[in-house]
Amino acid sequence: MDKGKPAIGYQNFEEVRTGNIFYIDKTDFIREWWERADKVTLITRPRRFGKTLNMSMVECFFSNKYADRGDLFQGLSIWKEEKYRQVQGTYPVIFLSFANVKASTYDKMKYKITELIARLYEQNSYLLDGSILSSNEKKYFRDIQPGMGDEVASGAVNAITEFLYRYYGKNVIIVLDEYDTPMQEAWVSGYWSEAAEFFRGLFNATFKTNAYMERGLITGITRISKESIFSDFNNLKVVTTTSDAYAVSFGFTQEEVFQALEDMELGEEKQGVKKWYNGFTFGSHTDIYNPWSIISFISENGKYKPYWSNTSGNGLVNTLIQQGNTNIKRMMEELLKGDSIETALDEEIAFEHLKDNTNAVWSLLVATGYLKVLHVEAIKANDEQDALYTLSLTNFEVKKMFRSMVKGWFQSVTSTVYNDFIKALLMDDVDSMNEFMNDIALCIFSNFDTAKSASSKDAPERFYHGFVLGLMVELDGRFRLTSNRESGFGRYDVMLTPVDREKDDAYIIEFKVHKPGKEKDLQETLTNALSQIEAKKYAAHLIAEGIEPRRIRKYGFAFQGKACLIGAAVH
Repeated sequence: MDKGKPAIGYQNFEEVRTGNIFYIDKTDFIREWWERADKVTLITRPRRFGKTLNMSMVECFFSNKYADRGDLFQGLSIWKEEKYRQVQGTYPVIFLSFANVKASTYDKMKYKITELIARLYEQNSYLLDGSILSSNEKKYFRDIQPGMGDEVASGAVNAITEFLYRYYGKNVIIVLDEYDTPMQEAWVSGYWSEAAEFFRGLFNATFKTNAYMERGLITGITRISKESIFSDFNNLKVVTTTSDAYAVSFGFTQEEVFQALEDMELGEEKQGVKKWYNGFTFGSHTDIYNPWSIISFISENGKYKPYWSNTSGNGLVNTLIQQGNTNIKRMMEELLKGDSIETALDEEIAFEHLKDNTNAVWSLLVATGYLKVLHVEAIKANDEQDALYTLSLTNFEVKKMFRSMVKGWFQSVTSTVYNDFIKALLMDDVDSMNEFMNDIALCIFSNFDTAKSASSKDAPERFYHGFVLGLMVELDGRFRLTSNRESGFGRYDVMLTPVDREKDDAYIIEFKVHKPGKEKDLQETLTNALSQIEAKKYAAHLIAEGIEPRRIRKYGFAFQGKACLIGAAVH
């Protein structure tokens, strides 16, 4: 059976079906959504998971603009039932997408939204013919223009819904795709409050107080908190990645992927594809694949690359982790080592609290697909039921993306300086280590200390954890890096265990911040760091693994502000 041409970038259902483009049947989504009968449904899924194609599919199925276009659905699951054949092409449908509403200021954002609404009115200008609208309503219709005022814009979709109802004698289905794209941009660009107020009014009029709406369907990446933009909504059904509803409607199941590989004569790559791209979890379904990666892999005739993670949209995640507090960086260390973390989650993401709430960051990473839920444990606290989530990186592709992200943090120092520091460390060249580390610290302190919530007291530890992440990425495969683990009588800061013990020594690094009241200068701080390594017997773990004491290098890193002094213990 011809599955069609594997091609990237198609989001229009009609084009896919008429152009013989590779397609995996997701029309069961139409049946499930229609039979659940929720008045307004918000479905969140990571980017590149087929949200827009599915919304286009919904439009093609229900819109009277596609009446007598049953050919688009012939041979697909939804077309097997006669009752759905009778529904196809029978409703007026409004389809809006905010996917391209990305702006650096509130005024630019609002203009783009009003431009979309004005285009919607232009597409339905036939409503001006005849006597369906009064003269005042026709004037109102013609006054809908890009740049219209906030009050007019907030009620414009509601108004045209009523006009369409009068014209067709039938309530309207409203589809809004990528609703949260402008909200994410607003947070990054610093006009969140203004944007939230605007969208609160628009969504309220469009979806809550709209008597002429048959159903509403909204998609996005995140579930923005109800208080932010969906306040007082009592008709909204929210379906997130932890819900079982519509679990296999977005993304490909393992069965679908393996069959596609067989059809494309790539069946021998099943296990490699599973290692790289498997692991997205929606509800109880744990073997979901990102369509973008799979289709790209097939298009490239079986070449393994981080296709999904290399697409746009990582800026917010990068900022939150780079500027995140020490807990975020420490937990990222665990994730990059392949371990899991435990945390509470709040699926309602309050963007205004992202910089202050560590749990909100992990919630965002789950929503965006970078982390998956391995386990949920119910816990009781103060007589209230709560949950503790066990999370890990979604798959190998995501791990590579995060490693590239960490490398990017050091680009402003230039990779040459950082690599020179690594070389000096491995050559036991303390003078060069001091030179290069001070160059690195000057820049990276600034990068890791730009968050408004950061304090000068917090800066050294924030740098330390960012630096450790950098070491993990640069030395991966040559050393096993562990941090903040027990050994001897205490917890060391950094330990590098060589993979090839004939070639490389082991390393212990202790970080200390200068204490003006107890230490006269940075040299004394360094001496204390080196003394602690010996006093706490941090080398005990390495010796227990069979590494000779003479092959264990011990370094102290002393910090005072952005100044750094490095010293080595005498063998």
